[in-house]
Amino acid sequence: MPRIPDPKDQWYVVHVLSGQEGKVKARIERLVESEELGDKIFNILVPTELVSEVRAGKKTEQKKKFFPGYVIINMHLLDEHNDVVEDTWSFMQQLDGSIGFAGAKNKPIPMRPKEVASMLSQIEEREGSVRPSIEFEVGDTVKVSDGPFESQNGIVEEIDPERGKMRVAVTIFGRSTPVELEYWQVEKE
Repeated sequence: MPRIPDPKDQWYVVHVLSGQEGKVKARIERLVESEELGDKIFNILVPTELVSEVRAGKKTEQKKKFFPGYVIINMHLLDEHNDVVEDTWSFMQQLDGSIGFAGAKNKPIPMRPKEVASMLSQIEEREGSVRPSIEFEVGDTVKVSDGPFESQNGIVEEIDPERGKMRVAVTIFGRSTPVELEYWQVEKE
């Protein structure tokens, strides 16, 4: 049997009703305060990222959840004997909007330490960047929507997701010319 992590190192994934992630998080925070469970529930996360897209020719950015339908909770739920801690267990069982713990039928299973580390670094990495909402593929036909080549059609030759840029071959004076553009400067045809 795997070793149960220390109380402050136990992280769980809770399946919640779709679109209710923020409300469930707020409910938990209010109840933790009123039920005085701050010594057992340490952190509640609804990871989001900024996603950029072009609508009606304008670049917009929106916050989107990157684990929709789930809330990540750092809490003391299993004791050193692998038994549930009764007050946090009953608290989670009665929580409105919660469906249950991911990956468990009867008893919750804490995430492994390397899964937690990976998830937390992914959350931190995504918080500081903006991801384009439309994914392009090499060979896609696109229309340039901004810049000196606006309204020109072209074919995607290369994609650099790290920088959010791509090389598009557009026809200028009858010749195919590669042009470097940002994702938001093009639309799928």
